[in-house]
Amino acid sequence: TWTGQETELGTLKTYTEYRINFGNSYGDYDDGHTIAANGAGGWQARNKGSALEFAWIQLGGLRVGADESAFDTFIGYAGNVINDTIVPYGNFQTNVIQYYFDAGNGLSAVVSLEEGSGEVGTIDSYVPHVVGGLKYTQGWGAITGVVSYDSNYEEVAGKVRLDVNATNELSLFLMAGYGTDDNLNDHTNNIDALGRGFYKQWGGNWALWGGGTYKFNEKTSFNLQASYDDWKDIGVAANVAYTVVPGLTVTAEVDWQQVGQKAFDNDSAWVLATKKNNVGGLLRFQRDF
Repeated sequence: TWTGQETELGTLKTYTEYRINFGNSYGDYDDGHTIAANGAGGWQARNKGSALEFAWIQLGGLRVGADESAFDTFIGYAGNVINDTIVPYGNFQTNVIQYYFDAGNGLSAVVSLEEGSGEVGTIDSYVPHVVGGLKYTQGWGAITGVVSYDSNYEEVAGKVRLDVNATNELSLFLMAGYGTDDNLNDHTNNIDALGRGFYKQWGGNWALWGGGTYKFNEKTSFNLQASYDDWKDIGVAANVAYTVVPGLTVTAEVDWQQVGQKAFDNDSAWVLATKKNNVGGLLRFQRDF
């Protein structure tokens, strides 16, 4: 849901988004007592669930509520592919107290106090995580930088990004991340982060993401993203998106992941991948209104 109205202090906005997923993987076997409420045995779908993803209020540049981290939203997602986190570039869900400033000449900035989420990411004291960012946008593209402080593990991470509108049809981006990780790699912590924090989720100190979008025509576009990190993890995602009619888009995507050789063990491999090479595909039907 979305609302907006003008006030003497700026535009007052609210936004909420609730997501429901039914992945229907091979699932877990129910003996008729532990899972199914009706007592029926059999294989039960595993990756299903629902979650409140967004619920924020914004007045002018001040935003408060549940949102995605400014470490990701301000600098931008890693391309127009569906699986853009084969090499992850930061966690998302968090409560925020955030201020966004737009100078009106292409310069903008953000400061965000964040709670984080999950066992590793949720703050363990009254000290919040902190994110700051600067952006310069012109007709040719944009240059953006963000920096974060993880108050749980006392580590710093940053990303810089270059976006270029090469032609009317072709847009390109390159993003680089670097983060400290001594405490994230310390297995004696009460909660072992396995080298991946709320912000520096990639393997090792540094990572790269690059790709672009080529628009064949008003209805069809090709999207590509490639990624690599310090642990020698590799990711490639490519798709074709086709707008059947206004408001209905069909996207077919192929993804490839290669798990690097520097992860501590299978637990530190991203998404707990148990094979060195993994291939997947997606077919999305999206209705916008």
